[in-house]
Amino acid sequence: MGRAEERKARQRDARRAARGRPPGGAPAPGTPADAGSSPAEGAPAGTGPGSGSGDSGGATPARRTRGGKAKPKRTGIRRFFTWKKLVGYVFGFVLLGMLGFVVLYLVVDIPKGNALAKKQSNIIKYSDGEVLYRDGEVNREIVDLDKIPKKVQRTFVAAENKSFYNDTGIDFKGTARGVINTLSGKGKQGGSTITQQYVKNYYLSQEQTVTRKLKELVISLKVDREKSKDDILAGYINTSYYGRGAYGIQAAAQAYYGVDAARLNVSQGAYLAALLQAPSSYDWATATPTAKKLVKERWNYVLDNMVEEGWLDSGERVGLKFPYPHAPKVAPGMKGQTGYLVQFANEIVQRQLVEQGYTKSEAEAQLKAGGYTITLNIDRKKQRALEKAVERRLDDRLDPKKSKADARVQAGAVSVNPKTGAIVAMYGGRDYLKHFRNNATRTDYQPASTFKPLILAAALEKGATTQDGKPITANTIYSGRSERPVKGSDIAFAPPNEDDQSYGPITVQTAMNKSVNSVFAQMGVDVKMDKVLEVAGKLGMSTKGLPAVPAQTLGTMGASPLEMAGAYATLDNHGKLVTPRLVKSVEHRDRTVDLPDAIGDQVISRGAADSVTSVLTGVVDDGTARTSVRDAPTRKGQQVAGKTGTSDDNKSAWFVGYTPKLVTSVGLFGEQPKDDGEVKRGTQVSMRGAGGKPRVDGGSFPAEIWAAYTFEATGSRTKFKLDTDMGAAVAPPPDPTTRAPQTPATRPSEPDEKDKPSTKPPSTKPPTTEPPSTKPPTTPPPTDPTTKPPTTPPTTPTSPTFGIPDDPDDRRADRSSRSDE
Repeated sequence: MGRAEERKARQRDARRAARGRPPGGAPAPGTPADAGSSPAEGAPAGTGPGSGSGDSGGATPARRTRGGKAKPKRTGIRRFFTWKKLVGYVFGFVLLGMLGFVVLYLVVDIPKGNALAKKQSNIIKYSDGEVLYRDGEVNREIVDLDKIPKKVQRTFVAAENKSFYNDTGIDFKGTARGVINTLSGKGKQGGSTITQQYVKNYYLSQEQTVTRKLKELVISLKVDREKSKDDILAGYINTSYYGRGAYGIQAAAQAYYGVDAARLNVSQGAYLAALLQAPSSYDWATATPTAKKLVKERWNYVLDNMVEEGWLDSGERVGLKFPYPHAPKVAPGMKGQTGYLVQFANEIVQRQLVEQGYTKSEAEAQLKAGGYTITLNIDRKKQRALEKAVERRLDDRLDPKKSKADARVQAGAVSVNPKTGAIVAMYGGRDYLKHFRNNATRTDYQPASTFKPLILAAALEKGATTQDGKPITANTIYSGRSERPVKGSDIAFAPPNEDDQSYGPITVQTAMNKSVNSVFAQMGVDVKMDKVLEVAGKLGMSTKGLPAVPAQTLGTMGASPLEMAGAYATLDNHGKLVTPRLVKSVEHRDRTVDLPDAIGDQVISRGAADSVTSVLTGVVDDGTARTSVRDAPTRKGQQVAGKTGTSDDNKSAWFVGYTPKLVTSVGLFGEQPKDDGEVKRGTQVSMRGAGGKPRVDGGSFPAEIWAAYTFEATGSRTKFKLDTDMGAAVAPPPDPTTRAPQTPATRPSEPDEKDKPSTKPPSTKPPTTEPPSTKPPTTPPPTDPTTKPPTTPPTTPTSPTFGIPDDPDDRRADRSSRSDE
């Protein structure tokens, strides 16, 4: 037998022996051991054949640790994740990514420019589908870079990409951040170079997808290699959108400064460069105070960067002043109310695009690229009715050419369906071509006494009590003394009433009817002002950051007609939140734009909301709006709730009112029409003397416009269905011509030795019409309201409405000393 055969025989014998051994390596019982396979007597364990230290004659040994125990095998996911393997995975992933990028670089070519080819029209329609406006013209004129001053060129580099002249055209860090944010649904957070932005504007689209971002990266690298930096910069500033419908620096120079790009100075160039971050928000003509502050900061940032890079002398920098742009020139198709509706609709769509992940500038560019069909909630008939009401009840009675006071008056109005939240009509000003700012949405004027119902709503919602522990209801008695210091406040406050008129002890209902400041100042302190602002915020007002001080009870914060319409619509909708919506739907071939719901959750109880509505019917039938609204010949029995408001120094005047089917907010604002000495254009000014009136109050022009519009637009007459047992709609006040003044059964809830009822006898003038028959109580009132009041404990009397002076709003007296209605 040869050696090979012997070796094979020994291997077979070893395998047989191994198979017959039990765990541990010992021979199986009854199996003879191979010769020499047992260790010598006294030899240490594990040193003989078969112990694991022998050669081919023994079985394969089990692995042992240093302690003599077998090392356990890894199982499950641990088999795949060791430090060595993780490093290998990462290295492989990076290698794969690099390989993929190389393939992408080889496959993707620089496409042809398509920005102009993709430009389409946007169509805006009324609610019935009738076309309101079509926007399809591209305002762009390409200019060579050498026609633009060198320092103006550098402003764009300083604003967007200081390393532009030295980089490779891409920002890997910013692009990676953009890809991650896109995958996580956060949208792009910036970081692109000028080259990348140019590629996005000219070669690609504004779509927020990983594919588009990767293409942008590859094309940017290729463009940077194949084009000069000057060509890239020229392409960037000629394709970017600057707002005001202007594409490119030439159109922007004309739109903002009325000059060609070649005549721009470095200060103006820095403003245009700053605009690119958020064109509409930073447009000085429409910017909010916050946005104006931000754009000035960015303008300074641009110029400081130029000094840092050596592109601008520091001495010249110090002498530069902010270059305020000209008022915008608007396309003729935007005349009248059309411009206000189109502008607001565009803002809403852009806002929704931002919610879906776009930056502000990208959202604007998306909309300007066209292809959108935007349907509004505007009802053509109601829109025309509102315009006609303003023309007949205000414009026809003013002569701006002859009277400076008349020229200062601006009107804004919003009308809302409280069941759907649809804005069915909106009035932004006399003409969008003449007054660019939308008076319906501006928030810089005080809402004044139209805020008082929200104080009462807070009192009822929070179950507040007076200083002596009595629940606040419509029949709670307060002191109506003018300039009465509030009690319980760390901040001293003693507001005067209308014409400094003192009313003595009066109920909340009467205080609302007569708009008595001292009562609601004390009520605000009783409720706690932070809770008042909390409830106002729930109703739809913007209260974030407002100080919770007693002065807010006079409505000293800023608010728009749109905002007040929403708050009152929530009251009309029985406490369920209504957020007015102008846009009904948005359609586009390539994308969807989701719109938020107009009707929200129950934000205050139905009882609190309905009680405020009931109280506000008293303002119409026995208060500051009785002449303009109650006695309007077109009323024809329609139930109405509402509130007037006139701000300090008569800079604003309001009437916000509603029926069960329609809520309309009308505001008049005093605004300087043009520079007059130190008084600059746009400054808030008094409306005193306008229309020949000593004072323009809420019960005059605003209430008259409201009544003329509402009673025509509301259709069939309806009644409130209120879940309450308090207020004027439930227990109407007695007729002063047939009943004697009542004496309160108890002292006021806040006794004051100086509080005395007025000694003026009750008015004997009969009403011009019979009290409307359309305000029966929703629940039968007690037959004897003096002994059985419906809303308060037995010690609280009903409204002692009479023996109180007539409302100053109807006397039309000069109110120069008035702080608020």
